[in-house]
Amino acid sequence: MASKNILFFLTGSIACAKATTTISRLAQAGVTVQTVVTPAALHFIGKSTLEGLTGRHVYSDMWADGAALDHIEFARNADLAIVCPATANSINRLAAGIADDLLGTLFLAWELDKKPWLVVPAMNHRMWQHPATQAGTTKLRGWGVRFIEPAEGMHACGEGGPGRLPDPESIAVDVLKALGS
Repeated sequence: MASKNILFFLTGSIACAKATTTISRLAQAGVTVQTVVTPAALHFIGKSTLEGLTGRHVYSDMWADGAALDHIEFARNADLAIVCPATANSINRLAAGIADDLLGTLFLAWELDKKPWLVVPAMNHRMWQHPATQAGTTKLRGWGVRFIEPAEGMHACGEGGPGRLPDPESIAVDVLKALGS
Protein backbone atom coordinates (compact mmCIF):
# COMPACT_ATOMS: atom_id res chain seq x y z
CA MET A 1 0.00 0.00 0.00
CA ALA A 2 1.27 3.46 -0.87
CA SER A 3 1.46 5.74 2.12
CA LYS A 4 -1.98 7.09 3.00
CA ASN A 5 -2.71 10.40 4.69
CA ILE A 6 -5.64 10.96 7.01
CA LEU A 7 -7.02 13.87 8.96
CA PHE A 8 -8.01 12.76 12.43
CA PHE A 9 -10.29 15.22 14.22
CA LEU A 10 -10.84 15.01 17.96
CA THR A 11 -13.72 16.90 19.57
CA GLY A 12 -14.53 17.61 23.22
CA SER A 13 -15.28 14.25 24.78
CA ILE A 14 -13.77 12.07 27.48
CA ALA A 15 -13.52 9.48 24.70
CA CYS A 16 -10.48 11.40 23.34
CA ALA A 17 -8.42 9.19 25.65
CA LYS A 18 -9.69 6.04 23.89
CA ALA A 19 -9.26 7.62 20.44
CA THR A 20 -5.51 7.83 21.02
CA THR A 21 -5.35 4.04 20.71
CA THR A 22 -6.89 4.28 17.24
CA ILE A 23 -4.38 6.97 16.28
CA SER A 24 -1.54 4.78 17.52
CA ARG A 25 -2.74 1.72 15.55
CA LEU A 26 -3.09 3.75 12.35
CA ALA A 27 0.39 5.23 12.72
CA GLN A 28 1.80 1.75 13.40
CA ALA A 29 0.12 0.58 10.17
CA GLY A 30 2.11 3.17 8.23
CA VAL A 31 -0.65 5.73 7.83
CA THR A 32 0.33 9.39 8.11
CA VAL A 33 -2.03 10.78 10.72
CA GLN A 34 -2.53 14.54 10.93
CA THR A 35 -4.48 15.43 14.06
CA VAL A 36 -6.75 18.44 14.29
CA VAL A 37 -8.36 19.16 17.64
CA THR A 38 -11.15 21.45 18.70
CA PRO A 39 -10.47 23.74 21.65
CA ALA A 40 -12.86 21.59 23.71
CA ALA A 41 -10.83 18.45 22.92
CA LEU A 42 -7.79 20.07 24.50
CA HIS A 43 -9.60 19.86 27.85
CA PHE A 44 -9.41 16.06 27.55
CA ILE A 45 -6.13 15.37 25.73
CA GLY A 46 -2.84 17.22 25.38
CA LYS A 47 -1.10 18.18 22.18
CA SER A 48 2.13 16.52 23.31
CA THR A 49 0.39 13.13 23.50
CA LEU A 50 -0.88 13.46 19.94
CA GLU A 51 2.48 14.73 18.66
CA GLY A 52 4.15 11.75 20.30
CA LEU A 53 1.77 9.30 18.63
CA THR A 54 1.93 10.84 15.16
CA GLY A 55 5.28 12.62 15.02
CA ARG A 56 3.41 15.60 13.62
CA HIS A 57 2.34 19.05 14.77
CA VAL A 58 -1.21 19.20 16.17
CA TYR A 59 -3.48 21.83 14.63
CA SER A 60 -6.19 23.51 16.64
CA ASP A 61 -6.30 27.18 15.67
CA MET A 62 -7.17 28.20 12.14
CA TRP A 63 -6.02 31.72 12.98
CA ALA A 64 -2.49 30.70 13.98
CA ASP A 65 0.31 32.50 12.16
CA GLY A 66 1.00 30.83 8.83
CA ALA A 67 -2.14 28.67 8.98
CA ALA A 68 -4.59 30.74 6.89
CA LEU A 69 -4.82 28.17 4.09
CA ASP A 70 -4.15 24.99 6.06
CA HIS A 71 -7.76 23.87 5.71
CA ILE A 72 -7.48 23.88 1.91
CA GLU A 73 -4.10 22.12 1.86
CA PHE A 74 -5.19 19.49 4.38
CA ALA A 75 -8.36 18.79 2.39
CA ARG A 76 -6.35 18.46 -0.85
CA ASN A 77 -3.70 16.15 0.57
CA ALA A 78 -5.66 13.79 2.81
CA ASP A 79 -7.12 10.52 1.56
CA LEU A 80 -9.68 10.23 4.37
CA ALA A 81 -11.01 12.30 7.25
CA ILE A 82 -12.37 10.95 10.53
CA VAL A 83 -14.03 12.73 13.43
CA CYS A 84 -13.38 10.56 16.47
CA PRO A 85 -14.82 11.13 18.97
CA ALA A 86 -17.65 13.11 17.42
CA THR A 87 -19.81 14.94 19.92
CA ALA A 88 -23.44 15.92 19.40
CA ASN A 89 -22.19 19.49 19.04
CA SER A 90 -19.72 18.60 16.29
CA ILE A 91 -22.25 16.49 14.38
CA ASN A 92 -24.86 19.24 14.47
CA ARG A 93 -22.35 21.96 13.54
CA LEU A 94 -21.22 19.95 10.51
CA ALA A 95 -24.82 19.35 9.47
CA ALA A 96 -25.51 23.09 9.74
CA GLY A 97 -22.42 23.95 7.66
CA ILE A 98 -20.90 26.09 10.41
CA ALA A 99 -17.32 26.89 9.42
CA ASP A 100 -15.86 29.06 12.16
CA ASP A 101 -13.17 26.56 13.19
CA LEU A 102 -10.82 24.09 11.49
CA LEU A 103 -13.28 21.20 11.66
CA GLY A 104 -16.03 23.16 9.94
CA THR A 105 -13.81 24.76 7.30
CA LEU A 106 -12.16 21.46 6.46
CA PHE A 107 -15.52 19.76 6.17
CA LEU A 108 -16.74 22.37 3.69
CA ALA A 109 -13.47 22.15 1.73
CA TRP A 110 -13.71 18.33 1.56
CA GLU A 111 -14.78 16.52 -1.62
CA LEU A 112 -17.41 14.24 -0.10
CA ASP A 113 -18.09 12.56 -3.43
CA LYS A 114 -14.43 11.59 -3.90
CA LYS A 115 -12.92 10.80 -0.48
CA PRO A 116 -14.35 9.22 2.68
CA TRP A 117 -15.36 11.36 5.65
CA LEU A 118 -16.05 9.16 8.68
CA VAL A 119 -17.81 10.12 11.91
CA VAL A 120 -17.53 8.09 15.11
CA PRO A 121 -20.05 9.39 17.66
CA ALA A 122 -19.35 9.31 21.38
CA MET A 123 -21.81 10.83 23.83
CA ASN A 124 -24.45 10.14 26.45
CA HIS A 125 -27.28 7.97 25.11
CA ARG A 126 -29.84 10.76 25.52
CA MET A 127 -27.69 13.10 23.46
CA TRP A 128 -27.21 10.43 20.78
CA GLN A 129 -30.94 9.69 20.62
CA HIS A 130 -32.02 13.35 20.72
CA PRO A 131 -34.00 14.41 17.62
CA ALA A 132 -31.50 17.19 16.85
CA THR A 133 -28.56 14.77 16.79
CA GLN A 134 -30.50 12.20 14.78
CA ALA A 135 -31.57 14.88 12.27
CA GLY A 136 -27.96 16.03 11.92
CA THR A 137 -26.83 12.45 11.45
CA THR A 138 -29.48 11.84 8.78
CA LYS A 139 -28.49 15.02 6.94
CA LEU A 140 -24.79 14.11 6.98
CA ARG A 141 -25.51 10.57 5.77
CA GLY A 142 -27.49 12.08 2.90
CA TRP A 143 -24.37 14.01 1.89
CA GLY A 144 -22.29 10.83 1.83
CA VAL A 145 -20.73 11.00 5.29
CA ARG A 146 -20.13 7.52 6.70
CA PHE A 147 -20.82 6.70 10.34
CA ILE A 148 -19.19 4.08 12.50
CA GLU A 149 -22.07 3.40 14.84
CA PRO A 150 -21.59 4.02 18.55
CA ALA A 151 -21.42 1.06 20.89
CA GLU A 152 -23.87 0.20 23.64
CA GLY A 153 -22.66 0.23 27.21
CA MET A 154 -21.80 2.30 30.25
CA HIS A 155 -20.86 5.95 29.74
CA ALA A 156 -18.45 8.03 31.78
CA CYS A 157 -21.49 9.63 33.47
CA GLY A 158 -22.53 6.24 34.89
CA GLU A 159 -25.54 5.77 32.61
CA GLY A 160 -25.79 3.13 29.93
CA GLY A 161 -27.10 2.84 26.40
CA PRO A 162 -26.00 3.55 22.85
CA GLY A 163 -23.41 6.29 22.49
CA ARG A 164 -20.09 4.83 23.66
CA LEU A 165 -17.07 5.12 21.41
CA PRO A 166 -16.60 1.73 19.72
CA ASP A 167 -13.51 -0.35 20.39
CA PRO A 168 -10.50 1.69 19.17
CA GLU A 169 -8.97 -1.36 17.47
CA SER A 170 -12.14 -1.94 15.42
CA ILE A 171 -12.23 1.75 14.44
CA ALA A 172 -8.67 1.41 13.11
CA VAL A 173 -9.70 -1.66 11.09
CA ASP A 174 -12.68 0.25 9.64
CA VAL A 175 -10.43 3.18 8.69
CA LEU A 176 -7.91 0.91 7.00
CA LYS A 177 -10.73 -0.76 5.05
CA ALA A 178 -12.04 2.64 3.97
CA LEU A 179 -8.53 3.49 2.75
CA GLY A 180 -8.52 0.31 0.68
CA SER A 181 -5.85 -1.39 2.76
